[in-house]
Amino acid sequence: MSSDRIEKQVVLKAPLDRVWRAISDADEFGRWFGVRFDGPFVAGTSVIGTITPTTVDEDVAKAQQPYAGQADAWQIVAVEPQRRLAFRWHPFGVEDDREYSNEPTTLVEFTLEDTSDGVLLRIVESGFDAIPAERRQSAFDSNSEGWSAQTELVRKYLALRETV
Repeated sequence: MSSDRIEKQVVLKAPLDRVWRAISDADEFGRWFGVRFDGPFVAGTSVIGTITPTTVDEDVAKAQQPYAGQADAWQIVAVEPQRRLAFRWHPFGVEDDREYSNEPTTLVEFTLEDTSDGVLLRIVESGFDAIPAERRQSAFDSNSEGWSAQTELVRKYLALRETV
């Protein structure tokens, strides 16, 4: 296992275009992820993401509550329809008294692949080796756990939307 990258994947039982909307539309992404954005995901731009509890899982929403209102800039790197969304952010940048803007960011990539079982969503976050040593391990551990939770949140979100 690498200390520089986190890799998670999940097979989602929804059409590719539906999964793509769930990850590429900033409003939809925010509902399951637990973030409100000040604009759409457009390659080459930045959006401010403000933590707000997810609408998909009450227990996760409660866990997110202490961080509600904290904001960070997300630099949108790529929006490749029905294939890849990539952005840069400050991993686990939730300490109120810390300035993150001068720290390196990690790269988060969502890639989609249509399979016979559904849509395979891969989430890879890389670049942890560049994070300041005093917070590198906590950022890695928190985000590794977080991405595991997020794979379940997107699955729940898509299941809820299919039944509505």
